[in-house]
Amino acid sequence: MEYKDFFYQAAIYLLAAVLSVPLAKRLGFGSVLGYLIAGIIIGPYALGMVGEHSQDIMHFAEFGVVMMLFLIGLELRPALLWQLRAHILGLGLLQISLTTFAFSGIFYFLGHPLSIAVVIGMILSMSSTAIVIQIFSEKGWIQTPVGQATFSVLLFQDMAVIPIMAIIPLLTYASRALPVPNSLISQLNHWQQALVTLGIIAAIVVSGRFLLRPLFRFIAQAKLREVFTAASLLLVIANALIMQAIGLSPALGTFLAGALLAESEYRHELEADIEPFKGLLLGLFFISVGANINFNILLENPAGILKLIFLLVLIKSLVLFFIAKIFKFNTQNSLLFSLTLAQGGEFCFVLLSHAVANQALAPYLANQLVVAVAISMVLTPLMIIFYEKLLAPYFIRRQEQKEFDPVEGQRNPVIIAGFGRYGQIIGRLLIANKIKATVLDLDADNIELIRKFGFKVFYGDASRFDLLEAAGIAHAKLFILAIDDSEKALEIAMHVREHYPALKILARVRGRTQAYDFLKKDFTSIYRETFDSSLAMAVDALKELGFPAYHALRCVRFFKQHDEQSVKRMYKLYGAENEMEYINKAKQSRRNLEKAFSEDTAGGQFSFDLAWDPENAKDRGESS
Repeated sequence: MEYKDFFYQAAIYLLAAVLSVPLAKRLGFGSVLGYLIAGIIIGPYALGMVGEHSQDIMHFAEFGVVMMLFLIGLELRPALLWQLRAHILGLGLLQISLTTFAFSGIFYFLGHPLSIAVVIGMILSMSSTAIVIQIFSEKGWIQTPVGQATFSVLLFQDMAVIPIMAIIPLLTYASRALPVPNSLISQLNHWQQALVTLGIIAAIVVSGRFLLRPLFRFIAQAKLREVFTAASLLLVIANALIMQAIGLSPALGTFLAGALLAESEYRHELEADIEPFKGLLLGLFFISVGANINFNILLENPAGILKLIFLLVLIKSLVLFFIAKIFKFNTQNSLLFSLTLAQGGEFCFVLLSHAVANQALAPYLANQLVVAVAISMVLTPLMIIFYEKLLAPYFIRRQEQKEFDPVEGQRNPVIIAGFGRYGQIIGRLLIANKIKATVLDLDADNIELIRKFGFKVFYGDASRFDLLEAAGIAHAKLFILAIDDSEKALEIAMHVREHYPALKILARVRGRTQAYDFLKKDFTSIYRETFDSSLAMAVDALKELGFPAYHALRCVRFFKQHDEQSVKRMYKLYGAENEMEYINKAKQSRRNLEKAFSEDTAGGQFSFDLAWDPENAKDRGESS
């Protein structure tokens, strides 16, 4: 490929992205559909502006998927994995198993050999991580329950790619599988290949555990942003090359590297460095998918391709809807979950290529599947638009028309948005003190359950200002944001402050980072959802360790004051550009706290007459 040809095609791809994506977003289609349509338009079957070397661009753009897997790995903090364990192992495993079983049965019924049917079933069980995560991020759905469930399924699929690649050669229709092209271990037998592969993966894990942090610490000390960016890209590329050299998916190595750095102090810096490259290359990937759809195959056998697309979307939707119901999703969330994962994914292309190379699929059948998968990816943003424009409004209207009372004529001094486990505690305390509150919640199932206990809760989305006005926000003295989506809560808070600047807003947030987001917007009454409960446990822990009750309370009260001051001081430093300074300030703050405790204890400030403490009095045998 000549340099001038490469630069010409690169310019065409970039121009298509620059023109199509803003237009698609303006029309409400989303960026992914804009990229895909742009690829179709500039491809060989429309304007013909790219074509001969589009596969070269495609291979380059696939690196965006590799980078995306690295960023997903960075998000795999142990706490998050433990939180999502039921969805990852339950939803993910069930989705792969049932989808593979369903497609295997269908293609076997259509006359394909069982081995080929199973290969097709495993490949079509994959969904598009790139498209779905991009859409969910743009819509702000990623932190919702259905967003977390969808992310868990996609994560399990990404991890399942490796065992599927190992199984495919065993299901070859030829007498034996061909060695993996360009593999350094292709001349070894299967057992030797397995041992070498496991050894290399183990080496990546060990080196990532013990070498990467010191390496990044050394690089960070140079205080050159471009060198840190170069090191981040080198890490991704090196791990991709290692995996490719042994015939495995390049994404596996980068995924492992990201997971190993998920708990490191350099996670945010790595994310900030990789994100721009990932976004650009993913855009090129989507354009390449559109440009490489072989419409000749579609024209040669339109009925067959349309049947494949119909089967792919319908069967996956039905299986996903069934699984969602097993996990007790409501109908609206079940539909969103099933529609967003009903397409094929980028790893389908990788697995189809792998299956052809190992003679597990005939090339012509694989090409038909490529076209079907690509078109299903194009249809995904359209299905999301269908959900948003038709299905979601229908469910909202239906819920509002149920037996829930209309939110009209309310003039209570307090409005509570969100009545889950957090909001209920606040509501019960207000009710116990004869303070009336108008309570809004968007979960119909939760409302029905709460009503059984005698609470009056209105169905409604607090982000709708007409609903807040009907709820009497003009007469309220206090607006309590208790929803569990901190990003949406911030949007609501800003909207409310814009129209009612004098209204006091109390906001629940997940943790420090979300608290920083509110502080940057000048909201000061913010409450971390697990902070006070953690402090309450800390009091009991100190008491169990022999601390007098008042001593324990004073310690925790002092810690709370110090931590709240620390949050208000440090939020300005939070972000990738100030990460090292933020980390150093956090360490200094911790040392100051330890010093303060040490000085106070030594000075006798925590030494008190314990006669007031009934527990200690009982221990000393005194009567109360």
